[in-house]
Amino acid sequence: MCRQRLYRRCRFSKDELILIFRSLTASSVILYGGLALLGPPFLLVGQAYAQTTLKAEYVISFARITVGNAIVRADISDSAYAIFASGHAGGAMRLLADGDGNLISRGSVTGNRLLPSEFMLKIDSATNPLDVNMTIEDGDVTELTVLPPGNPDDAPIADAGRRRIVDPLTAVLVPADEAGDGLNREICQRTLPIFDGRQRYDLQLDFKRFDKVTANNGYSGPVIVCSLSFRPIAGHRVSAPLVKYLSESRQIEIAFAPLAGTHLLAPYRLVVANLLANLVVQANRFETSIETAPAPPKSNSNSP
Repeated sequence: MCRQRLYRRCRFSKDELILIFRSLTASSVILYGGLALLGPPFLLVGQAYAQTTLKAEYVISFARITVGNAIVRADISDSAYAIFASGHAGGAMRLLADGDGNLISRGSVTGNRLLPSEFMLKIDSATNPLDVNMTIEDGDVTELTVLPPGNPDDAPIADAGRRRIVDPLTAVLVPADEAGDGLNREICQRTLPIFDGRQRYDLQLDFKRFDKVTANNGYSGPVIVCSLSFRPIAGHRVSAPLVKYLSESRQIEIAFAPLAGTHLLAPYRLVVANLLANLVVQANRFETSIETAPAPPKSNSNSP
C-alpha cells in the first residue's frame, strides 16, 4: 500500500488503474473530467430572483500530457437547478477510461438545499457502455433503470443503499461559509453518501490546506484543498484490490473554488497519484455569471 506523499509515484497494476476511475463515480470519464463529488449547497437568495451560471472546462493530463477534457455547466435559481456535464478520454487515457460520458441532474431548491429529482448518465463506449436513469424524491431513489445490469460478482445493494443519498452530479457543489471568502476548514469535514445508479459509496473529506489558483479564463483567487477517501458500501467488485486501497488511502486530493454570487464551492482541481505519473484534472475555464430579475409583486388578499 502506498503511504508516500501525494506527488510521489505509487505502483498499481493496469486493472487497479482502471478501477480507480470506475470506483469513485458512475462515470469514470466524468469524475476525473467533470468531478462528481459533493453534498447539499447553500444559495444566496435575495429579494430579487437570481440565477447563477457556472461554466467550467477541465483538462485531464497524465504524466503532464493532455489525454482528455470535460465540460460542466450549472444553472441555479431560487427554485430550481440543472447541471450538465460531458467528458471525453483519449490517447493513453484509454487504458484507464474509454469513451464519451454525458450526465444531467435536475431538481428543486428548497431553502438552502438542492433536492435532486432526476439523474441521467450515458457512457458511449465499445467496451463498457452504461445507461442510467434515476428518479429521486426527498433523497430516496424511487425509480431506477440501469443498462447493462451490474455484474453478479458485485456487492449487492440493499434498499437502504438507495435512501438518503445524493447523486454524483448534484454533489458537484459544496456549501461555503457565509463569512468572508467562504473558505474554512469545516468545509472539508464531511462524509458524502453517493449513489450513482450502480454503486453506493461514501466520500470522506478532510482538510489539507489553503491555496491560490489562477485559471486561464475566469477565476483567480483562493481555494480550499481537501483530502478524499473512498469508502465502498455496495455495488462494487468485492475482489478488486483497488477497493481496499481507496478505502484506506488518502493519496487523492481535491481543490474547491467559490462561485460568485452564491455560498457555494465547485471543484477546481483533482490530483491522483498513480503508476506512471500524477493524474491531474484542472480547470482552465472557471467562470460564473449572475442574472437577476425583480421579484413579482406580492398578492393582495384585499384586491378584487
